[in-house]
Amino acid sequence: MSENTCRSLRYYEHMLRYQVAFHFPHAQGEMVVAEALDFPGAVSQGFDLPDARLMIASAMEDLAELLLEAGKPLPTPNPDASVADADLIELVPLSVHVGAARV
Repeated sequence: MSENTCRSLRYYEHMLRYQVAFHFPHAQGEMVVAEALDFPGAVSQGFDLPDARLMIASAMEDLAELLLEAGKPLPTPNPDASVADADLIELVPLSVHVGAARV
């Protein structure tokens, strides 16, 4: 394994990852709803699962940037966060850009 690969793996291991619940549509015309269970306020939707994944990641990034710019801490990820009626729960990594710096 190359040094760059090892460095990338170490970086990924230390990223904040939040539990996201996905609720699939049950009727024609409904969207996939995504809710970050351990990131209050992060809720979004998408036309399908890949779109919902992109939209919830964007919502989390926007909320994180607002929190950091206001000098507030990010929510602590909870590996035990769950919701009974979710169709799928996945860990979603957080990528944040604040000013010119990337956190």
